[in-house]
This record gives sequence, C-alpha cells and structure tokens, in this order.
Amino acid sequence: MSEFWETNFIGKQAMWGFEPAKSAVITKEIFIKQSVKNVLVPGIGYGRNAQIFIENDINVTGIEISKTAIALAKKHYGNGMTIYHGSVSAMPFDEKKYDGIFCHALIHLLNKNERIKLIQDCYHQLGKNGYMVFTAISKDAPNFGKGKMICKDRYEVHEGAKIYYYDREAVHAEFDQTGLYEIVEVKEDQPMFLIKCKKN
Repeated sequence: MSEFWETNFIGKQAMWGFEPAKSAVITKEIFIKQSVKNVLVPGIGYGRNAQIFIENDINVTGIEISKTAIALAKKHYGNGMTIYHGSVSAMPFDEKKYDGIFCHALIHLLNKNERIKLIQDCYHQLGKNGYMVFTAISKDAPNFGKGKMICKDRYEVHEGAKIYYYDREAVHAEFDQTGLYEIVEVKEDQPMFLIKCKKN
C-alpha cells in the first residue's frame, strides 16, 4: 500500500485539488458545534481536508504513509500541523487523547482485520465525549462488483487498490461497538457513508 500511494503522489501530486471534501466541511461543523480543539486525521494525504480545521482554530495531527504527500502538505500548508510518517496500522503514534478524529476515504482500502484495528485504535485515542467521523465508499458506487473479487464485497478494480464496499449493515457490524450514532449518505466523487461516532 505504501508503494501504491507513494507512486500516486509522485505522479499526480495534489490529485484531488485543494478544496476540502464535502465530508470534511460537514465534519468541521460538527467539531465547531462540539468545541473540538484538536483533531487526529489518519491518512491525511497532502492536507486538503485538514486545512479547514486549522482555519477554524482546531489543532491538527496527521498520519500519512507517503513521504511525498507529507512534503506536499508542508509545501502547500506550512508547518502548522504535526504529521507522523507511517501506516495507520501502526497506530498509536502518540499517547495523546483527541477531541475529534476525521478519517476520510481510507477505511474501505483495508482488509477486515485492519479495518477493525483502525476503528478500535481511533476510538481508543478519543478523549471522553470525543467525536470520530469516518467516510466509507458504499455499494452504490459504480465500480461495486467490478474487477477482481478478493472476498465478499471487496474488489480490486485498479492494481494495488482493493476496495471494500459498505452497506448499512456492514457499517453497524464494524462501528456499533464504538459509539455509532448516525449514518448519512454523502456524494463525493463516489457515493459514501458519513459515519458518526461519539465516545461516552
């Protein structure tokens, strides 16, 4: 996976542009309403979804597997955020508890054990009454069922990118134990679920 993303960021640089995803804008509103002061962003990429938090006086810490993406984040957004270089599978990178966690379009790239570990690791790093928001691709995506089948609901459409497609039942199965309170459909470049959890 490291090589896949490094190659993509080297070749395509700021491949998603600089506007934040709709999900990041929605999450920013949740975080402001809940007075979130610091956020962990696993899979921060080059920072386009983190900048909206920083602009609203929320401290950002990121985790990113691609050194090229980290360099791009520093180039475009300065040194205003801490970014740990490594895989989310190696969490935690610090002992800090965060008010909020935002994980965009990452969870569906992992296998089942990796997904469960990431969800639990994020929940563990949430402070009391903290909020975590994930986005995950849904079965409404046009590529669902295409390409090489890896296992149930998981397909490799492009070499190196194995995608697990969620339905609501799958969201409940993986997030019910970590404070799931709402699932919202959101249209990004793909149809996604915005998965909201709160630590009680």
